[in-house]
Amino acid sequence: MRMILAIIVCKLLRFIGKLVGKGSSLPGQYALKICPDVLGRVKLPGCIIAVTGSNGKTSTVEMIAAILRASGRTVVYNEEGSNQIEGVTTLILCSSSLSGRMRGDVLLLESDERYARRSFRFFHPTHFVITNLYRDQLTRNGHPEWVYDAILPAIHPDTTLVLNADDPLVSCFARDHGRVKWFGLEECSISTKDHRGVYHDGARCPLCGGPMDYSCYHYEHIGHYRCRSCGHCRHDPDFAVTALDLPAGTLTLDGETEISLAFKSIYNVYNILAAWSVCSLAGADRETMARVINNYVLKNGRMVQFTLGGHHGTLLTSKHENSVAYDTNLGYIARTEEPCRVLIIVDAISRKYFTGETSWLWDIDFDLLNRDHVEKVILCGKYVNDLALRFDYTGIPPERIVCYDAVAQAANALAEDGGQEPLYVVTCFSDRDKLLNLVRRDQ
Repeated sequence: MRMILAIIVCKLLRFIGKLVGKGSSLPGQYALKICPDVLGRVKLPGCIIAVTGSNGKTSTVEMIAAILRASGRTVVYNEEGSNQIEGVTTLILCSSSLSGRMRGDVLLLESDERYARRSFRFFHPTHFVITNLYRDQLTRNGHPEWVYDAILPAIHPDTTLVLNADDPLVSCFARDHGRVKWFGLEECSISTKDHRGVYHDGARCPLCGGPMDYSCYHYEHIGHYRCRSCGHCRHDPDFAVTALDLPAGTLTLDGETEISLAFKSIYNVYNILAAWSVCSLAGADRETMARVINNYVLKNGRMVQFTLGGHHGTLLTSKHENSVAYDTNLGYIARTEEPCRVLIIVDAISRKYFTGETSWLWDIDFDLLNRDHVEKVILCGKYVNDLALRFDYTGIPPERIVCYDAVAQAANALAEDGGQEPLYVVTCFSDRDKLLNLVRRDQ
């Protein structure tokens, strides 16, 4: 009876929440109070796919859902991004009958890396994708090794791990685990022999602390590595991007399937590869996967096209307190060749925690914008002075940098400057709508 009551309450609160525009965590929270083990009582589908990691969860999950649905599967997934146990509970119970049987062929879950062990206490995924682990949101996650320790208890012996072979810390999840599949990027045109970035989290082996040698880097600490001391090294991938021309926007999967990229970002490459890998394991055919992800445009708002005055704009969402997310988007801008302007907004730090801590700005490689085609860099928001101080320590000429205290001021100046150059905006979810509410979104 407690399970049935929990399902009824969850469905009712979710219905009311949709009417008033509230989130999807509260119904699950109340359901768990009524029946704490409700997730262990419901009957789940035979295929349960989970995705976690520092970056790429939402985008990867969206592509997995699109592929599997195109393959004829009924997929239930947390499209709203509620990825902690309360949101997962809401999703499952609202997709279940009163008898506790969940509808759908596939349960697909984006899982918060810190709370995966709580979400998977009463059930376990059949496939668990781990995208990457970076230093991310110090106020929440401390250091990548701490996040690794938080995820580890969520891994069940019967789960097939789908791991990023190019991340030396993620590869550690394979230790003493019998079911592992690997995905990775082979050395290609974007690979370098030298490390790029402000810091190097792959300099030391995550197992023994010994020095790590890299035959190539793809970005940050992601690449082909081997520890001199203990031999910890990159595994040969089961699924691979075997060729990549990022400026042209093309990649080749497993040596035979060419894909065009709607968004020419290394992040997008890895997200596509992760989705390709787990969907292959789930039984999707190669032709369907290729058709779906070819020129796939994300629906989750990570990249938004808009118009502001005479400028055609592209908003690139970066996670505040996550320098790798910033570096990836700044690198995308650096690879463009057309004269442009760049707007960087830091008006809030965190959606969940009140903090004015901005030391993470010093981890970002803003010198990536020191390119001739980046004609002007506009800084704005509550923390514009912190941004301006950080830019004082770049090689970008001061005459190219303009500061505004408010997002509206910067938007008005761009709308009225008479320019026609493309505009790239780099900011986070907390600040994204502060600009998008002032512009005309493109269809």
